[in-house]
Amino acid sequence: MADGAPVTLFDPYAVRVQFPILSRQVNGKPLVYLDNAASAQKPRAVIDALVATMEGGYANVHRGLHTLSNEATEAFEKAREIVARFLNAETPEQVVWTKGGTEAINLVANGLGLSIQPGDEIIISEMEHHSNIVPWHLLRERRGAVLKWIPVLDDGSLDMAAYADLLGPRTRMVAVTHMSNVLGTINPVAEITRLAHAAGAQVLVDGCQGAVHAAPDVQAIGCDFYVLTGHKLFAPTGIGALYGKAEALEALPPYQGGGEMIGVVEKDRVTYAAPPHRFEAGTPPILEAIGLGVALDWLAQYDRAAVQAHEHALYRRAADRLAEQDWLRILGQAEGKGAILTFAVEGAHAHDVAQIMDRYGVAVRAGTHCAEPLAKRMGVTSSTRASFALYNTVEDADAFVDALIKARNFFV
Repeated sequence: MADGAPVTLFDPYAVRVQFPILSRQVNGKPLVYLDNAASAQKPRAVIDALVATMEGGYANVHRGLHTLSNEATEAFEKAREIVARFLNAETPEQVVWTKGGTEAINLVANGLGLSIQPGDEIIISEMEHHSNIVPWHLLRERRGAVLKWIPVLDDGSLDMAAYADLLGPRTRMVAVTHMSNVLGTINPVAEITRLAHAAGAQVLVDGCQGAVHAAPDVQAIGCDFYVLTGHKLFAPTGIGALYGKAEALEALPPYQGGGEMIGVVEKDRVTYAAPPHRFEAGTPPILEAIGLGVALDWLAQYDRAAVQAHEHALYRRAADRLAEQDWLRILGQAEGKGAILTFAVEGAHAHDVAQIMDRYGVAVRAGTHCAEPLAKRMGVTSSTRASFALYNTVEDADAFVDALIKARNFFV
């Protein structure tokens, strides 16, 4: 949506009808889709844009001299501008296309890794997704980096006093999630960044959840890098973005080699393009990037505060209805948390709970949610997660609780 365009009145029922898949049934019941933290559904605007591009405007981007290539390039680069505006980046050149959040984190970790010395420290938290753990473990294994962990308190918030104590002269990177994909905790990433910079360290924020449910203003946060993924933002899979401060991107060496990311290639030397193209080797995800731009433009028509209030109200309705159930433990009660309700049912495995709920048309996720250190910290081997989005309704929240109570009755 262009700057200054009017904001559409937020009505979850009007939003819902824009998602064709939400009208289907599962096991003879209306679909109640509460697996949004894993992947969100796609609105008609995105579906139509992908079809229209494939049918009438597709070609490879950049360097083409023909009409289709020029049209595709314009749409592709417009999408980069939309992401930059969404994140409040200073320029579109600070947005690097990746195939998702995981690749974006690996890009930064690999670039940093070339200068890591044995004993250099990387700080991450106990609530990180594996995508923001394993790339740093690779630097521990290959370069001798030392991983330090910010503890998670019982309510699901970060122990900020312990974090401050972890920072030191050998700290090179602090990598933390904006919003936990398990607990829903929204972390104070601006304060985390301020303390890290005071210690001379860089900061990477994993915004794969925060970009959807929090406020991804990279200038206000002040971080060096911010990561997002398209498929949680109502866009296709296979597309993500890395924001970097101009000086941070300029200091990173190339992540992959190939076409597009070069300046000059000769037999005895090669020069590299300036960011962002330095990090975009090969044919990029053209359709997917265009789809992400359309998704963010579509999302921009709704007031973010109204969406967040709606999502939180659904979480609160479900949590309040479950509050008196002594057989259920909700993981994460941090103040201001996002609309993720992760829980453990006494005497039942999370996988069994999720499968039984599916009989009633309710889609939730079960397991460790790619966050094994957090599961261990919270004292569970697995849990079940319901995650709300702007197209969910009060009826969805009630259907979730009703199905959960029915599922629990299978185990008593």
